[in-house]
Amino acid sequence: MPLVTRSANGPFVRIGWNVVTGYLDSAARNLTNGNGQAEHDDRYAMCEEYMEVMYQLWNSSWRDDAVKLDTKTGIYTDPSLVREINHKGKYFEVPGPHICQPSPQRTPVIMQAGTSRAGKAFAAKHAEGIFVSAHSPAGVAKSIADIRAQAVENGRDPKSIRVLAKFCPILGRTQAEADAKYADYIKYGDYDGALALFGGWTGVDMAPYGEDEELRYVDSNAIKSYIESLIKNAPNVNGGKWTQRTLAEHIMGKCCVSSGPLLLYPC
Repeated sequence: MPLVTRSANGPFVRIGWNVVTGYLDSAARNLTNGNGQAEHDDRYAMCEEYMEVMYQLWNSSWRDDAVKLDTKTGIYTDPSLVREINHKGKYFEVPGPHICQPSPQRTPVIMQAGTSRAGKAFAAKHAEGIFVSAHSPAGVAKSIADIRAQAVENGRDPKSIRVLAKFCPILGRTQAEADAKYADYIKYGDYDGALALFGGWTGVDMAPYGEDEELRYVDSNAIKSYIESLIKNAPNVNGGKWTQRTLAEHIMGKCCVSSGPLLLYPC
């Protein structure tokens, strides 16, 4: 993810890394010899140690003057100035050293997406930019406030964390025209496909629910924050209940016009 950053010397490209723990069991089986997905908070614990390894490789393995680029002697790097990190942890054992010289900034731009309890703690500690998505503006605002409060506890400037909030605009010259467009878009969505998508995001199968049966809170091993936010933000239709129908229409409304653009909040 190349990102263009501006400095006093003009624009330069800095690599960005969107750090994700993954939520699909099918993907996990391909990466863990078929063992399946680890528990939600365990994935963040593994990711926390993984970040520790990466910081050691980026910041501690090569000295600033390790690269000599001496064409006369043919020496590119002084090996005495490159060290192993010899990390031994609960999840990873990495002797090192890092396989290439560090960038001028040492670390890439760390991006993150995930607003569960563990996700917000991770973001407050590591992220420079956070992707957020919620079912209401109030839900987005609360997540951002929580992350920035925890950032202060970590000794970080909360305003240094940038937020990219996802939304799907449907525009019209009048409210009636926008509502008509929305209704038209919904017609192209697929009811069963939307519920299947919900199941993939949350790990919750809606098939056993009756058509008008209200969704109950179910602990999830997938995107935990999605269902937590859903339960807290009742729909403004159907008596405020999330059912198969209201869920499907909500998801089709979010996804049928792509996933929406990302807006950068400057504060």
